[in-house]
Amino acid sequence: MAGTTNLALDDGLFEVREALGEKIARWTKNINPLETAIPGLSLFQYAAPSEPVSYMHDPSICLVAQGAKRVFLGEDEYVYDDNHFLITSVGLPVVAQVIQASPEKPCLGIVLNLDLRELAQLLVDSSLPISRVQQSGRGMAIGKLSVPLLNAFERLLDLLDGPSDIPVLAPLVQREILYRLLMSDQGPRLRQIATAGSHSHQIARALDWLRANFSKPLRVDELASSAGMSTSTFHHHFRTMTAMSPLQYQKWIRLHEARRIMLTEHQDATSAAFQVGYESPSQFSREYSRLFGAPPLRDIKKLQQTS
Repeated sequence: MAGTTNLALDDGLFEVREALGEKIARWTKNINPLETAIPGLSLFQYAAPSEPVSYMHDPSICLVAQGAKRVFLGEDEYVYDDNHFLITSVGLPVVAQVIQASPEKPCLGIVLNLDLRELAQLLVDSSLPISRVQQSGRGMAIGKLSVPLLNAFERLLDLLDGPSDIPVLAPLVQREILYRLLMSDQGPRLRQIATAGSHSHQIARALDWLRANFSKPLRVDELASSAGMSTSTFHHHFRTMTAMSPLQYQKWIRLHEARRIMLTEHQDATSAAFQVGYESPSQFSREYSRLFGAPPLRDIKKLQQTS
């Protein structure tokens, strides 16, 4: 009986993946990636493996109905395919690439940003237990897809055919998706982030501050104090969640913002360096070259030519 039940579950997963993949392919046929009319929901389609791309991964759930992607957080590697989803509970600097895709079987995927305030409210409104665990863990993990979770995503995509329904119905379906995630194998991780007073929650608040104030001088002892931790404890939990130190996190944000400024606002390297908080243009150039593999001027020229 158990074998028959598992086979039925596998068949159900295959069917809903197929239906979801068809919807993603239809919507991304002319626009890829597609920022949909549903806030926080985007779709993508890749007909070939991609080059590694560095970016800030916001709190979100990512899944593919077909194909596979790989994400690096520091030295950690996360691979998700049509049986697994990637969940990110805080903003994390990552390097990602599509590793399984072809014109015949393109990589078809969904990214849905997670509203952590809505997550906390769901915990308050429901009878779901609140995490009592203080220890923090990585802010990124792989979970196993389920038929109910994929069904909820399919209903969310169906709303794109009726834009007038989105304001009323999309929040309800997104709330169900949050509930399914809380009930999944990654539920405890999300509950920690949403639970005020936990180490994960305090580090998440510190990350928000760093992202909003990256150009300011970093005083880790003050940041640790505001999180209610000693400096050493703060360092430990910060590195556990992000796979990097507070200084490395700030540096990553500064360098990527400087790159954006040079590329989109056409500022020179020195101006961009000062704008993001660097006091030494030479130090900026060294650290930029180390991260992006080329000095600022050469890197920006290459990006412009690629575009």
